[in-house]
Amino acid sequence: MSVSYKKIRQIIGPLIYLKNKHDVQYGEMVKIHLNDGEVRNGEVIQMDEDIILIEVFEDTKGISSNNAEVFFTRDTFKLKISKDMLGGTFNSLGQPIDIQTRKILDIDILPEVKRDISSTPINPYARDYPTNIIQTGISGIDGLFTLIRGQKLPIFSGQGLNHNELAAQIVTQAKVLTEEPFLIIFCGIGVIQDQAISFIDRFKESGNVQNIISFINFADDPVMARLMIPHVALATAEFFAFERDMHVLVVMVDMTNYAEALRELSLAKEEIPSRKGFPGHIYTDFAKIYERTGLIKGKKGSVTQIPILTMPNDDISHPIPDTSGYITDGQLVLDRDLFKKEVYPPFEVLASISRLMKDAIGKETTRADHADVSSQLIASYSNALDVRDLVSIVGEDSLNRDQRALLEFADTFENKFLNQGLQENRAFENTFSLAWEVLSILDRSQLSRIHQEYIDKYYI
Repeated sequence: MSVSYKKIRQIIGPLIYLKNKHDVQYGEMVKIHLNDGEVRNGEVIQMDEDIILIEVFEDTKGISSNNAEVFFTRDTFKLKISKDMLGGTFNSLGQPIDIQTRKILDIDILPEVKRDISSTPINPYARDYPTNIIQTGISGIDGLFTLIRGQKLPIFSGQGLNHNELAAQIVTQAKVLTEEPFLIIFCGIGVIQDQAISFIDRFKESGNVQNIISFINFADDPVMARLMIPHVALATAEFFAFERDMHVLVVMVDMTNYAEALRELSLAKEEIPSRKGFPGHIYTDFAKIYERTGLIKGKKGSVTQIPILTMPNDDISHPIPDTSGYITDGQLVLDRDLFKKEVYPPFEVLASISRLMKDAIGKETTRADHADVSSQLIASYSNALDVRDLVSIVGEDSLNRDQRALLEFADTFENKFLNQGLQENRAFENTFSLAWEVLSILDRSQLSRIHQEYIDKYYI
């Protein structure tokens, strides 16, 4: 039997305070019934001997101590998950929605299971080591910072950069190079409606929408919905990965909006702020999301994450990218200077890394020369950037032949290898062909990181 409260003690922002008079559970769902018949949902997020703190999913506008009754359900939020979700678009509560009107659709999806969205991270002892790859069709990722099944590889972007286009391209092009089942889950966190419509339209145009599940949280949705949606997406991913033996890629845009929601809730709860006003537990909150990625021994499926975040003021030392970098397996950084040159995607090569790449690429998965080619491209590009700096001091006339070759290499690398169309899907072979075309600008003596057998075989 549910317990009800007719007296609200205090309302602050999205929070309702009640006097604790019964044995309440942390995370317990509540129903808030207003006098006009409207029902809103909430969740217990904090409690002590005297106070129960409830976060309202919708908002607290119109709620007062006289017109509302709060019912405790004695149960936590359970997400309904089913294979019928494939190809659908859902809100933060897992309800099917019409992306144009934002209304909840009257569609009865028969659930296969009901899951608590707050799953625990994978036990480190139970983890299996990632050794297989996911092809994104993007040369900058596949060739230089290969995405591995079970990896968490964030993309650090900035305001105004084209990370949304990059996210859509990854969602529509990503695939595994085996016959194993593959699913992509897109999670939009705090996106504006026009952008959400653009995402869904792009997925439909790709012809691959039947393998995509989309969860959308709009920019004007309540704080609680924004904090829930990554967990809703990951609970869905875990079901399909570990109970339906699928390889699942979760792409989340934008984790900065999630962090801002954390800060807003923390300030409403009057918690002591840490760096830049964010709560001290932001690392724990991020880890609860990122560490739900990986492979489990004895299970055929996997969960891979690409969280995308915008760095405030392009500051990579800001708490949001800084915290993410500690938890994840590398990062891909977008560069504003390359963006201004109209290079897409504008990867800042020297600031990016994929820490799991070295153990998964090679003859059995990509190609035997992959590691050598990747290392040489990055090293030569680094040398070329040094030469560009030198040119600004002494002029191009003072350069020797090798230095001039490096300058030509850098221009071609940016404009031909990194740069590609928004819907250009490059297989690994295409990426390697372009890589050798670019490397062949350099003299053979400059290819110090590539084994001679590969130079003899592929140098043009």
